[in-house]
Amino acid sequence: MSIDETDRRILKVLQRQGRISNSDLSEQVNLSASACHRRVQRLESEGYIRDYVALLDARKMNVPTTVFVEITLSGQADEVLDAFERAVALIPDVLECHLMAGTADYILKVVAENTDDFARIHRRFLARLPGVAQMQSSFALRTVFKTTALPVA
Repeated sequence: MSIDETDRRILKVLQRQGRISNSDLSEQVNLSASACHRRVQRLESEGYIRDYVALLDARKMNVPTTVFVEITLSGQADEVLDAFERAVALIPDVLECHLMAGTADYILKVVAENTDDFARIHRRFLARLPGVAQMQSSFALRTVFKTTALPVA
C-alpha cells in the first residue's frame, strides 16, 4: 500500500522521537488520538516502521572509535559470499556490512575503544573471516554528520 502526507508526517516525527506518546504524536500531526493510533499500527503491520530502538552514545559505551574496513574477497562465488556474510554477522563490533560495487567487495563499519582495541578485533575476528584476499582500514577522525532518519518525501 502507499502512504499519504499524514503518514509521512507521522513517520518524520517517529524517526526523531520514537518514544513520543500517541497523544503527543496525534497533536503534532493534527489527528485524533484514535486515528493516529490506527495509522501507526497500519504503518507497523505494513513494514514501514520496522522497529523501535534506543540509540546509545558511543563515547559513554566506551567505543568512540569508528573504523571503516574495505574487504576484497578471493572470489565472487555464492558460497564465498555466503560464508563471509554468515561469519561477519557474528562479530559484535561490526555495526554495518554492505556489499559494494567498485574496488572493494564489502565495507564494514566497526566500533572500537581505541586503536589497540581495533587491533584486537582485527586479530581475533576480521583476519579470520573466510575468503578475504585484502583488507584496508580507515579510521574516522571525527563524525561531522550522522543520522538514522531516512528521507520521507
